Amino acid sequence: MHGTRSPSQPKLESRAISVRIARDPNDLMLVTAIRSAVYLAEQCCPIEEEFDGNDLVAAHFIGFVGREPAGCLRVRFFGEFAKVERLAVRHQFRRSRVSFKLVQASVEYVKRKGFRKIYGHAQDRLVDFWAHFGAKPLGHNRKITFSDFSYTEMVLDIEPGPDAITLDSDPYMIIRPEGDWDRPGVLDLSSGRAASSPLLSPVVTPS
Repeated sequence: MHGTRSPSQPKLESRAISVRIARDPNDLMLVTAIRSAVYLAEQCCPIEEEFDGNDLVAAHFIGFVGREPAGCLRVRFFGEFAKVERLAVRHQFRRSRVSFKLVQASVEYVKRKGFRKIYGHAQDRLVDFWAHFGAKPLGHNRKITFSDFSYTEMVLDIEPGPDAITLDSDPYMIIRPEGDWDRPGVLDLSSGRAASSPLLSPVVTPS
């Protein structure tokens, strides 16, 4: 019968936590589903406020418990800082460490990008959570309220990693899939072909 699980299907045993960057529309659908469950359903956030027009200009991380998508987080980039935001964890996974793993992965990612500051808006009740990673209130004494919650501006000072990507990095590294810079990508493999510049080749027309 549709919608039922076969009795012979093995139960998901693994509770291992993993985090990966979103790479395709299917991943973005997972992000949308998680944030809808948390922000729209639980916090009654209006849909136009949660999905604010920034999702296609950001990096997204998805956290899994076993094979189940459990949480997500978004990162956007500005000239002097990266902004970590939209951390959401489904209620049944909040006793796991998936939220910590998501933040840790995003911090390492931002370091690899070469940034020195991470900025964020923490719901006032979650300031201590962000302090765990070394973030501190920005100190401007500006109170921010949006989508019916009060927020504190937080900033985390970081040092770029020793493997931070710069203009001196391998040019093939810079064109590899985002966040997967240490593994040869499809464009690395294409470099094995001779440069034929096909668009500059003479056009041969049938006689």
